Amino acid sequence: MRATHSKKVGTGSNKRLEKLNVHIRNSWRTTLQLIRSLGNMIGYKKSLSEWQCLSEVKMGRGSPIPPMLRRKIVEQYQKGVSQRKIAKSLKLSSSTVHNIIQRFRESGTISVRKGQGRKTILDARDLRALRRHCITYRNATVMEITTWAQEYFQKTLSVNTIHRAIRRCRLKLYRSKKKPYLNMIQKRRRFLWAKAHLKWTVAKWKTVLWSDESKFEVLFGKLGRHVIRTKEDKDNPSCYQRSVQKPASLMVWGCMSACGMGSLHIWKGTINAERYIQVLEQHMLPSRHRLFQGRACIFQHDNARAHTASIKKSWLRRRRIRVLKWPACSPDLSPIENIWRIIKRKMRQRRPKTVEQLETCIRQEWDNIPIPKLEQLVSSVPRCLQTVIKRRGDATQ
Repeated sequence: MRATHSKKVGTGSNKRLEKLNVHIRNSWRTTLQLIRSLGNMIGYKKSLSEWQCLSEVKMGRGSPIPPMLRRKIVEQYQKGVSQRKIAKSLKLSSSTVHNIIQRFRESGTISVRKGQGRKTILDARDLRALRRHCITYRNATVMEITTWAQEYFQKTLSVNTIHRAIRRCRLKLYRSKKKPYLNMIQKRRRFLWAKAHLKWTVAKWKTVLWSDESKFEVLFGKLGRHVIRTKEDKDNPSCYQRSVQKPASLMVWGCMSACGMGSLHIWKGTINAERYIQVLEQHMLPSRHRLFQGRACIFQHDNARAHTASIKKSWLRRRRIRVLKWPACSPDLSPIENIWRIIKRKMRQRRPKTVEQLETCIRQEWDNIPIPKLEQLVSSVPRCLQTVIKRRGDATQ
């Protein structure tokens, strides 16, 4: 009885040992597969010996054979070794060796064929439809486009997917430029005015004395919209964009022509018709005489409230000053607007801290505008008129 009992115990222990060995072997293979997948993720390149050691373990699909092993397969094939022997010696599957040799026969290279990857949710036809919709509704948000795409394509689409699809359509989200609002009457008047003055030559435009007002503000540490920070630094005081509610400002009036820069007048506060007439008497008339030296010229100003007052019109008639009729909401047609833009860009670079420094910087930059730049701006007026006609009176660049 004891012998029989001991025999049964020994048989059971041997079975348990065999099961334990099988479990250890399976876990070792699983560990090797995990190590190999982690190596592929971090870009680890295995040597030929490591590949031969791991070839006994079943590999996953999609793992390319290293170039060194591919060259060895081709070398043995060129020596006349059969594909079955090559696969047995290198411990690879016969299909893998066959595919490498066949690719070498067809293309003469051993490079890995580029994978196709996952198919995109939206094909070329869908992208064309998406592009047409984005161009038709340019002011739509990405969320609105996503809602439309889900209903139109009958597919589950996320906002990130639509973002990528828009970039694939060679489109991008930009901040729109600010332009004055133009109704249909204003567009019609701009169109007719451009057609009426399209026959003017560049020499004719050089006889115009351009004038305008602009407002300059003191930049009290008003930084840009962008800041370099981490996600956690969003409430860091150094990452805020600070601005002043009512910064100190100056109202500037100036005139220019293709011959040179006229006088510059700076005052604080708003302007009315009486103050505007004083500015014309003290600055416009001397600039007109200095720039044109008695030659005939045309005075230009916009349709601001102080410019259209009756006392101002009667003053111009008494002085026999010829005024260029100007369409409403048309700052894009005046070359002096580019002068203001140039000076304001210089102000952002110099960043004056006080009103006195701001006035000094404005006068310095006003006197530094070269005459070739003025001639270039005045010569561009006919092109602006052609653009207005092409756009049927709408705003230009």
